[in-house]
Amino acid sequence: MKKSIIFTLANCFIATLSFAQFNTNLLFHWEDTTLVGSSAFNNTYNEIWGVEINGAEIAIIGSTAGTHFFDVSNPATATEVAFVAGAYFGSGVIHRDYHDFDNYLYVVCDEGNTSTLQIMDISNLPNSVSIVYDSNILFTKSHNIFIDTATAKLYVCAVKHTNPNNFNSAMEVYSLANPVSPTLLHTYNDVGHVHDAYVRNDTAYLNCGNEGLRIIDFSMIGTPSPVQPNLLASLTSYPDAGYNHSGWLNDDGTVYVMLDENHGYDIKLLDVSDFNNISVLSTFNSGVDSQSMAHNAIIKEGLLFVSYYHDGLRVFNIVDPTSPFEVLHYDTYLPNSHASYKGAWGVYPFWDAQSHAFSSILVSDMQTGLYVFSGSFPLAINNLEPVTSLVFPNPAENQFTIGNKKTTSIVLYDVFGKKVLEKDVSNNKTIKRGNISSGMYFYSLKTKEEIIENGKIIFE
Repeated sequence: MKKSIIFTLANCFIATLSFAQFNTNLLFHWEDTTLVGSSAFNNTYNEIWGVEINGAEIAIIGSTAGTHFFDVSNPATATEVAFVAGAYFGSGVIHRDYHDFDNYLYVVCDEGNTSTLQIMDISNLPNSVSIVYDSNILFTKSHNIFIDTATAKLYVCAVKHTNPNNFNSAMEVYSLANPVSPTLLHTYNDVGHVHDAYVRNDTAYLNCGNEGLRIIDFSMIGTPSPVQPNLLASLTSYPDAGYNHSGWLNDDGTVYVMLDENHGYDIKLLDVSDFNNISVLSTFNSGVDSQSMAHNAIIKEGLLFVSYYHDGLRVFNIVDPTSPFEVLHYDTYLPNSHASYKGAWGVYPFWDAQSHAFSSILVSDMQTGLYVFSGSFPLAINNLEPVTSLVFPNPAENQFTIGNKKTTSIVLYDVFGKKVLEKDVSNNKTIKRGNISSGMYFYSLKTKEEIIENGKIIFE
């Protein structure tokens, strides 16, 4: 059967009305309409990861079918270069997770009794991928994985075994001394659940769901005389404490971002420079909706990249972690149904160490697939200014104003793509609402030569 593939570039905004864009540039979008959605969450896609290999930037995105590889070195001509079916696939799949080490990609799934740990040789990308390990001997299912590349250890979170008998572990740690033959070093069950982990040089930041954050030293588990992991710190009481979902450590190891997966809960930035005195430096959110919810995040070079479910990609300047502010955003999921679990699942920024710039930013959206954004924004982080829309106030009541003198026209669309207003604003930048009903609409601001901003406005 021939697949129907949809490729959408940024300049197709008016035709598709698929995206709301603010201060960043969509270079490539992919979704496969033949893939089945999950029966539980109706998500077709899940985690995103990226690798740089043989001079190519490769985007890796999970779906209900398996793992898709895209060469995004030139996003305008990006293409799927490989696909590996999941050991378990179909409408039962919700989660897949990825991490790479030593030219191998490690893949897990959190559903299906036929799931496995898959290890793929990716050294020949962008030409091909080959499976070198596909077995449930070590474990069957896992929610998340993280690899401490400095110490060659694989941390497997929320582990489920069906072979030889059914049992679960909060987390298991494997040696990757032989990358294609992991060996179990330690089973960690000091808490009831480990949802996700960030590990650097054997120090593991564990997101333990309703049990908060644990910071553990695992340095002695792989020694000739193994020693039990050492609890370095824990944090169970903090603002907006909920389901401690995920986190990421900044480059110098002093600031940790923590995301609780609860509707309306803030992101937290922690000072972790002293494990005896961990403190919350700031709490903040997208400012979009009272039910908005952050999912996953990565810190790189003073910027916090967040996949914010319904609110899409959100990028914050955290050079001063006591006063973060948003610098970029792009809404990958337009329906205004914040009380559910839909939208941007994962984010991955490619960083070019030679040019000291972000070459591209990857986002996976649960419903609409892979997005590749331009990373060409100023890296003089202290000079980045907060995002300001050209349309204000927003939300609006009876009227709004366009804050750009060059704008010559505006077009408004409803959520179904129907044009509700088109107006020449060359001489008057204040737009009266008239008989437009309350709700969310999408606008396009134009000069005579180009579109200068696409976005959304809410009428109250």
